[in-house]
Amino acid sequence: MKLHTCRKTTSVEVTPLTNRAFRSPRGLIGGFALLTMSVLATVGLSACGAPAYTYVADSKAGTYYKVPSQWHQISQHDLNAALSAGGSSTAGTWLTAFDADPAPSAVHDDSIALSQPFALAEVSALSSTASDELSYNMLRDIWLPVTSTTRQTDASEGFPGTNFTQLRDQTITAQQGVHGVRETFQYTFGSVTDTFDEEVLTNADQTEVYVLQVHCSEACYTQNETSINTVMSSFTIGSPT
Repeated sequence: MKLHTCRKTTSVEVTPLTNRAFRSPRGLIGGFALLTMSVLATVGLSACGAPAYTYVADSKAGTYYKVPSQWHQISQHDLNAALSAGGSSTAGTWLTAFDADPAPSAVHDDSIALSQPFALAEVSALSSTASDELSYNMLRDIWLPVTSTTRQTDASEGFPGTNFTQLRDQTITAQQGVHGVRETFQYTFGSVTDTFDEEVLTNADQTEVYVLQVHCSEACYTQNETSINTVMSSFTIGSPT
């Protein structure tokens, strides 16, 4: 008997969310080449059921990842507004963001004690100076202070996070010279402990940086660790597998 399924794929062109420089002040801000690109979000439906994942691709930069289909994409308008309100630069970076909260909000990008995961992906071209100075430790510290030296420096400058705990420090070597790190760590802010997961990669020539970040409260991360690992593991530079 020949079984019939109604598997199909729907493609949607999504406008790039915004442009901004990495939040790290440690040498990567400034001199970014503006990347003009589009995102292709592809949702596969299997056996007429709800899609399991939303697939996000920046085919020009060769960047791909997926998130659970229940996670909500943050619109360009909302993310721009949140970044402007927070005083973040909007120069030189392509972004996409997804929020698992039933009431998704762009402000969750810089919020603590989230009860659901928030994911943000960035692709940026580096200046020649930043490219020459780029190191694994700079990749580790691109989001929040991770290395010992940077944690000490930032603490002396008033960084509010305490009780740093490193859960993962992984060096990544991928195809076509792509390399970088995956860091998972915790910080306590007041009485709240948050877990941060980041994968930070660069190409063989170190002319571009690719970042995927997910964060939420410690309890949220524990409850959603399998889904978060699936998201992080799906981050691919080059041809998707």
